[in-house]
Amino acid sequence: MPRLSLSDLHRIAVPGDPRLRPDGGAVAYTVTTADRESDDNHSEIWLAAPGAEPRRLTGGPHDSCPRWSPVGRTLAFLRPVEGRPQIHLLPMDGGEPRLLTDTPLGAGAPVWSPDGTRIAYAAPYGQADPTAPVVTDRLGYKADGAGLLRGLTTQLFVVEVETGETVQVTSGDFLAGEPSWTPDGLRLTFVADLEQDRDLVVGGAAYSVDVPETADGPTSTPERLTGPELICAGAWWSGGRLLVAALVGGPVGHTRLFHLDDGTLTEVTEGLDRNLMVGAPGYPGAVPQLAGDDLVFCARDGGCTHLYRAGGEKLVGGDQVVSGVSAAAGRIAYVAATPYSAGDVYLLDLQGGLSVTRLTSYALEDVELFTPRSRTFTAPDGTPVEGFVLRDETLTGPGPLLLDVHGGPHNTWAPVFDGVHLYHQILAARGWTVLTLNPRGSDGYGEAFYTAVSGAWGIADTDDFLAPIDELVAEGIADPDRLGLTGYSYGGYISCWLPTRTDRFRAVIPGGCVSDLTSMAGTSDLGYFLKIHECGGDVTGQSPMENVGKVTAPTLLLHGENDDRCPVGQAEQWFTALRERGVPVRLVRYPGGSHLFILNGRPSHRTDYNERIVAWLEQWIPTAGTTVSPS
Repeated sequence: MPRLSLSDLHRIAVPGDPRLRPDGGAVAYTVTTADRESDDNHSEIWLAAPGAEPRRLTGGPHDSCPRWSPVGRTLAFLRPVEGRPQIHLLPMDGGEPRLLTDTPLGAGAPVWSPDGTRIAYAAPYGQADPTAPVVTDRLGYKADGAGLLRGLTTQLFVVEVETGETVQVTSGDFLAGEPSWTPDGLRLTFVADLEQDRDLVVGGAAYSVDVPETADGPTSTPERLTGPELICAGAWWSGGRLLVAALVGGPVGHTRLFHLDDGTLTEVTEGLDRNLMVGAPGYPGAVPQLAGDDLVFCARDGGCTHLYRAGGEKLVGGDQVVSGVSAAAGRIAYVAATPYSAGDVYLLDLQGGLSVTRLTSYALEDVELFTPRSRTFTAPDGTPVEGFVLRDETLTGPGPLLLDVHGGPHNTWAPVFDGVHLYHQILAARGWTVLTLNPRGSDGYGEAFYTAVSGAWGIADTDDFLAPIDELVAEGIADPDRLGLTGYSYGGYISCWLPTRTDRFRAVIPGGCVSDLTSMAGTSDLGYFLKIHECGGDVTGQSPMENVGKVTAPTLLLHGENDDRCPVGQAEQWFTALRERGVPVRLVRYPGGSHLFILNGRPSHRTDYNERIVAWLEQWIPTAGTTVSPS
């Protein structure tokens, strides 16, 4: 059976956003693929049910956010119209989708009212003249993936299902989060930061607001539901209970889950030293919700994201990464990645002994995958560091090793098939060992571990990277003269930092890098937050640029042109500093690429990213032997 090739990128189908029909009998979900002809990511909506083959409900090319009506007869979803996502309604008894909204800047995910007569959504609001001067009095005037905001806010709207009449529910200079209907259908609950200095002080609270009866009715003032002790990340009504995801005590740490009842907060995740995962690009998880009498939620444990029941019991564990959950009628639908699949849809029966049925099969059955092997390394101070070793286990003797560093710094590597970093599989097939580590700062190992790099980027975790390499060298797995280093985002930062501390790496590839924390603090869309809360205000002592003169490793820089999280100037500075010192260096910029382009950018760019990593490593580090004559 053949090994994975980069051309398989266009065959990998990734399911997501599962939505269980209210009767529990079927699951609507999205399927995303990389379309070669259009050089775009193609998304459709499919339906899966026990005992039946999955069938396609919509043809895309950019359909998303399926949401069942309360009785399950209609499916609302998003589809672009003239480039703007709009809500459409698909009758499940037959017929074509009906366009419901005509929101000028596009609608957000649909949220049905309890009686099914209205749909709420969040949407960009304001006038965005692309030729007008950009004037701002606050930080936060741009956002990665969106660019310059030009005064745009996010407001809440409600549309009548029968007539299409739309009312604006909120107004003001703030960004309203996704709405959730109160059980009586009269109000919307959402999370926003309404403080005057919200660009300088990280905040966020849950609010409730009346829904106007008519389009010309006045909007009401939102009522604050949570106090200053919480930094809220989300609020959702489920089964008559208001659930709140929030941080306590500061903006860097675990997100926790609370139940809010008549102003009284009760922590649901108390005693579980794990981070609540509500789901975001690159950060799997799902909205917490009631499943019958059980409150279920996702949290990181080790490298994986698991599904829990309140009280700490795992419903879905093992080598799985859960990235979507929906509960109804005593069942839970979820999507999970495994060592052999980038994702499949499963159905968990809560009333049948927790039996699980796999409803889809998106694994590449005709490709033999290398699977990561978990092991625990020991840092010099005795701290255990979990890592995953990907290699051909039939190989003997020391060979080339690539250390790949994850982003965040509070993300994590997982022992599942990785449809983004395909070069891992390619290199393993060519005799490499790929080492992924979850050092201090990684999620899934407790809050003290999570916050251990706060104010100590690169300082607290350097040995967590180097000690495992020493162990693999001592075991005869890694050749000390054939070591490579790469990483993205925070991993790109470490890929600049480590070469200023050691010359053991023969080739280095920072992606979406951070090289100069001083300029980063003033140019990133989260620069001030990173400076104050992640770096503790000390950007000089943790900046690779301060010691760039020590770098000798040939370096390939890969960066999205429109990256506002780690601006492309970070790569430019590192490129210039290395070039003027005579260090072999190459800069590759991907037009239109935001910070997440390696996840959701053009398929041709994602393929090129993978190809260049393999080519650069093979140029400077031989698979056999210890010397290389670069072309």
